[in-house]
Amino acid sequence: MKRFHVNVTVGNLERSIDFYRTLFGVEPMLVKEDYAKWMLDDPRVNFAISQSKGARGVNHVGLQADTVEELGDIQERLREARETTLDQPDARCCYAHSTKTWVQDPDELRWETFVTHEQTVDFGDDVVTTETEPLYTKKTRCC
Repeated sequence: MKRFHVNVTVGNLERSIDFYRTLFGVEPMLVKEDYAKWMLDDPRVNFAISQSKGARGVNHVGLQADTVEELGDIQERLREARETTLDQPDARCCYAHSTKTWVQDPDELRWETFVTHEQTVDFGDDVVTTETEPLYTKKTRCC
């Protein structure tokens, strides 16, 4: 079963954790100095916040698959939609090791589709360095 994913960039992580803890009625399952994540079952969503000095608001949305096979089905549908996709088969980002595919919808909203293989101890250093893909500019941080 898939899980909806939302990543929001925030200016003050502690204040935002307090807000979302109250909104969701539960503690985040993961808290780092620049990141927090809730894996909610009602509604079934992976909701993450990342602290940044840059733009704030919805960073990207996505679908988290439970298996590599389920991710493959999602990736195939993205290709059928005839939008440019960017595959990251060995991503290390947002305190996780994952297989990902990125795409933008027709209005340039970034979508991340992924399956997480394991949690990691650091945020990660994945940097996309392509200038030909519309999803990223050169040296964009993973989230």
